[in-house]
Amino acid sequence: MSQFSFDVSIEEFETKVLLPAQEVPVVVDFWAPWCEPCKILKPLLEKLAEEYAGRFLLAMVNSDENPELAQHFGVRSIPSVKVLFQGQLVDEFSGTLPEGQIRAFLDRIALPATTGGNPREEAAALVADGKPEEALAKLVEASHAKPDDQAIQLDAVEVLLQLGRHDEAGQLLAGEYAQETARANALRARLALAAGAADTAEIEARLTANPADHAARLELSRALAADSRFREAMEAALEVVVRDRAFDEGAGRKALLQLFEALAGSEQYDDLVREFRRKLSAALN
Repeated sequence: MSQFSFDVSIEEFETKVLLPAQEVPVVVDFWAPWCEPCKILKPLLEKLAEEYAGRFLLAMVNSDENPELAQHFGVRSIPSVKVLFQGQLVDEFSGTLPEGQIRAFLDRIALPATTGGNPREEAAALVADGKPEEALAKLVEASHAKPDDQAIQLDAVEVLLQLGRHDEAGQLLAGEYAQETARANALRARLALAAGAADTAEIEARLTANPADHAARLELSRALAADSRFREAMEAALEVVVRDRAFDEGAGRKALLQLFEALAGSEQYDDLVREFRRKLSAALN
């Protein structure tokens, strides 16, 4: 049994069949345990109900236990299938049919397939268009519809981080992400980078006065990363590696590795991470 297919008795018929049938076609399958053809048709209809995912509902009536319903719908032999929609008997068939014919039957009576796009892709497009607030709203709506979809939740975390709403991102990241462990850990690392927020103008002034101030350059890298300016953050850290790879026990290299970890699993940064991995390798060789 599922949300799309269920057993129904005469006592439940109004609430589980007649009322839902005002909004969605309900396929009523009259069957009995002793009926051999029913054992073929019933599981096939259950499979198709799952596949059609709500475009119709499947109500299964044991005609031996509910003879009044069978009599009311004029069932003379089983299996017998009746389709109710908006108060009307709109179609029916008796006996078993090949799967292809049953699909054709269902295609005639089922609601149209939805044409909505992928909410994650739509949200990513909104972010690319400079509309992160709209993207977040779409992801929140999608998360309510699919509360177990951890990828959607982590997409929302990414947008919250871009918006600087770190407390909300932290609250979401406090949960368990067994299906998305690596990505969740990467976002936790990125949230930690946000703690490095600082006045970049002041640090840049110090570097202008002393370009060899590697500690200031790494401080600038952290500040840029906290502001989600990841390319500039990597450039600053790489500059430390190029100027003095041994500074503070390889602090420039470690800063880059931390950035790589924080951006892991985010497709929008994959190319950036690959680029700077190559540059780091070249600087160290």
